[in-house]
Amino acid sequence: MITINANTKIAKLIKLHPEALEAIIKISPKFTKLRNPLLRKVIAGRTSIAMASKIGSCTVNDFFHSLEPLGFVVDTTIPAADEAKEKNPLPSFLKNLSPEKIVNLDVRPVIEGGEDPLNQIIQKVNGIKPGQVLKIINSFEPTPLIKLLEKKCFEAHTEKINEELFHTYFFKKNETACLEDKKDENAKDWDEVLKRFDKKLITIDVRDKKMPIPMHLILEALHELPDEKALFVYHKRIPVFLLPELVELSYSYRIKEICDGEVRLLIYKA
Repeated sequence: MITINANTKIAKLIKLHPEALEAIIKISPKFTKLRNPLLRKVIAGRTSIAMASKIGSCTVNDFFHSLEPLGFVVDTTIPAADEAKEKNPLPSFLKNLSPEKIVNLDVRPVIEGGEDPLNQIIQKVNGIKPGQVLKIINSFEPTPLIKLLEKKCFEAHTEKINEELFHTYFFKKNETACLEDKKDENAKDWDEVLKRFDKKLITIDVRDKKMPIPMHLILEALHELPDEKALFVYHKRIPVFLLPELVELSYSYRIKEICDGEVRLLIYKA
């Protein structure tokens, strides 16, 4: 018996049962994008049942009813991790915000075309200047993206315009301090960790790949990585969107900046 709850990730459901994907797609037409392997890899790993119910304009119980016939056992005693954030007041960064400070990005055409909008979002995020606010226009509340950017030192606020239109605002806080803390914490014992995995390294080079392919390749390599080995990655930048994913997947990592455009990563099971 496999027990699930509101916080169970969609990727786990699909991995545990071959019919789970189609059962989920039947819940809402918005989930048909999960048939796209690339989008499934990006979205399903970050999205819980509770998050997906918001995206699909359905309920957590709709998921439970569809999955129980497949043998999943439902635990309703565990609340959704983000339940307390249903209603939030207008944050200070949006009060008296002038229109010229808002950077708009409508990701609906990209998603409707069956592609992953993360590449465009990353480009916009990297271009946000102090005082600016990124506005993501979508047909659902992008809860996984919110959680991802919050870990990257962004504050978020979502406005539901109607059932098919959501505006999510991201304000860049002191990102430099956040990233420096992460970098320093995960770079200080590089040599020691590298020595520990001497002759136990699997190496990949993603420097010539366009975003977000490096993230996908690294996650694929980690899926095949034996517990006793480490993944050594040649990268051209610190993959700030990947780092929260590694922590969530129970991986430790070390970062070494060689020079501008040259970064090394060492990733291993925590």
